[in-house]
Amino acid sequence: MFAVISDIHSNLEALTTVLADIEKRGIETIYCLGDVLGYGPNPKECLDLIIEKTRWCVLGNHDYATLYEPTNFNYGAEQASFWTRFSLEAEQETNDRNNRWQFLGQLAMRQTLNTKLGTNTAILDFVHASPRKPINEYIFPDDVYTNPLKVSLLFERVKHICFVGHTHLPGLFLDEPDFYLPDELDDVYPIVASEKAIINIGSVGQPRDKDNRTSYVYVDENEVRFVRLEYDFETTAEKIMAIEELDNFQAERLRDGR
Repeated sequence: MFAVISDIHSNLEALTTVLADIEKRGIETIYCLGDVLGYGPNPKECLDLIIEKTRWCVLGNHDYATLYEPTNFNYGAEQASFWTRFSLEAEQETNDRNNRWQFLGQLAMRQTLNTKLGTNTAILDFVHASPRKPINEYIFPDDVYTNPLKVSLLFERVKHICFVGHTHLPGLFLDEPDFYLPDELDDVYPIVASEKAIINIGSVGQPRDKDNRTSYVYVDENEVRFVRLEYDFETTAEKIMAIEELDNFQAERLRDGR
């Protein structure tokens, strides 16, 4: 049994809520799909928890922006990246500062597991964005209708199951192509050997599906289970609004899940 989390975006209240739920379920292995950083007020604390609690993490576009340079970011996201970098650099404890930068600098773009799920063997890929462009390609639910060729080409890169984040919109893509919301699946997708799937696990720290609850998945035997949890987003919002360099919109959107 393992959990998959993504898009924490420096939201400590959401991350600690999810980690507590994972621990309560007795899940000891956690994989992270990146974007630990960006937008939110607690980059150092969130990085420390990801370093401590996860088996590994892949590189997200906001993590990349903090390490190198934000590209194709809106003004608010760009400013958050610069502030995040400053916050990490301003750390007075040398070991903490070096450990965080070393962790970010060693993040891979993709991880793959060949494992047994129930009675079946599964090949599981883990990327931040898409199997074709792991850091920054968006896969939107509407793509199955407006750009089915794109979805078909993406599935050519999928061996079996690919876990993604990036859009902050949880759900399941199949290669018909088709898309299913977690509610349409009763929050459970059974992995079978004969079916390819791209599974978006949603966002821990910045949900955008008009549901302000934090989102993650866990896998038990061959079943992927979507989880939504209420958390103290008001505290996160207040902290964002208290930091001049962060856009107040990043606080407001937490309340509406947008």
